[in-house]
Amino acid sequence: MQVSNLLQGKTIIVGVTGSIAAYKAAEVVSSLKKEGAIVKVIMTKGATEFISPLTLQTLSQNPVAVEMFTPPQNWEVEHISLADQADAFLLAPATANLIGKIAAGIADDLLTATVMATQAPVLIAPAMNVKMYENPLTQANIVRLAGLGYLFVEPEHGRLACGYEGKGRLAKLDKIIASIKQIIGRKKDLTGYKIMITAGATREPLDPVRFLSNHSTGKMGYALAEAAEQRGAEVVLISGQTNLPSPAGVKLIKIQTAREMHQAVFAHLEEVDIIIKSAAVADFRPKVVAAQKVKKAGAEEVWHLELERNPDILYELGQNKGKRVLIGFAAETNDLLNNAYQKMKKKNLDLIVANDLTLEGAGFAGDTNIVKIINSNQKIEEFPKMKKRELAEKILDKALIIAQNR
Repeated sequence: MQVSNLLQGKTIIVGVTGSIAAYKAAEVVSSLKKEGAIVKVIMTKGATEFISPLTLQTLSQNPVAVEMFTPPQNWEVEHISLADQADAFLLAPATANLIGKIAAGIADDLLTATVMATQAPVLIAPAMNVKMYENPLTQANIVRLAGLGYLFVEPEHGRLACGYEGKGRLAKLDKIIASIKQIIGRKKDLTGYKIMITAGATREPLDPVRFLSNHSTGKMGYALAEAAEQRGAEVVLISGQTNLPSPAGVKLIKIQTAREMHQAVFAHLEEVDIIIKSAAVADFRPKVVAAQKVKKAGAEEVWHLELERNPDILYELGQNKGKRVLIGFAAETNDLLNNAYQKMKKKNLDLIVANDLTLEGAGFAGDTNIVKIINSNQKIEEFPKMKKRELAEKILDKALIIAQNR
């Protein structure tokens, strides 16, 4: 293994759980030490059935923590102290049980409590039986955690200790170490920039209980906000309706209607450098909103609604953007490139992210997207299906290049 100084002096907390692959943690710890890292190990009780704490203590040259309620050696709360020391947190191997507990917010032992308390990036390396890994609950937990910013190094395909053949072997050592290096080496390249991101669906009321809206869940916008904050940006997230948790470190402004979003966007326009409009904003609203719930009894068979235009926020931003970077989205069902380019030109955008809603794995609600990004010179870059968090990083990369050249 080629040794660099990237991990020199960095504190890596290694969490080891009760998987047969726990014995491989010895090699992980040893390799991190060779790279110059300060390694501190937390083991679950199950992990100690597969490998002794003494082994990992010897290799890490640090005490191994297991028990939540061990009498303290000094006056500090151990899980908080370890969480604060971490430059990165590695869970290897991570069982389905551990992944499920973290996804559910359960902190009932030292390892899960420390993960809950840390603000360092967390890299999870799953290892388990293939059927457990492919179980919809496990996959849903992985998707949930990935959406919250937890990072994963996928398991390998091969013969498993249980005798099955399939995906579930702990990732190879060099892949785990490379992933840790990538996390540690991640630059805060958006430090000094202030970014405004819009996300989610607006709601236009018909009466006190009904509204017009769309299928947007806000996942793309929230992924952008989280990624931008982790890269050092100051982020204002203006969000319509969504069930997503607020990204840490982000200023969240909740709105309901398109007019409320318009007001919030222009209230913050002067202070931002980059604007990414990923919200799905209603083009129209009911001209009259009933003060009381409209009753079915006695009503005509057809409910006639008269709609009026909402303000075109993206167009107005394009007319007033100055030197700011302005990025929009185009969700289309036909003639994708032409519609997207015409929208970009009309609204004076620097980039537009175009996705075809008819493709499986693209568009609203899902955790992935398939897009084409078009710039003002009509250069088109196509991307394969990828997680929205991965796409967020690529969009931010492009926004930064434009901002640096302004």
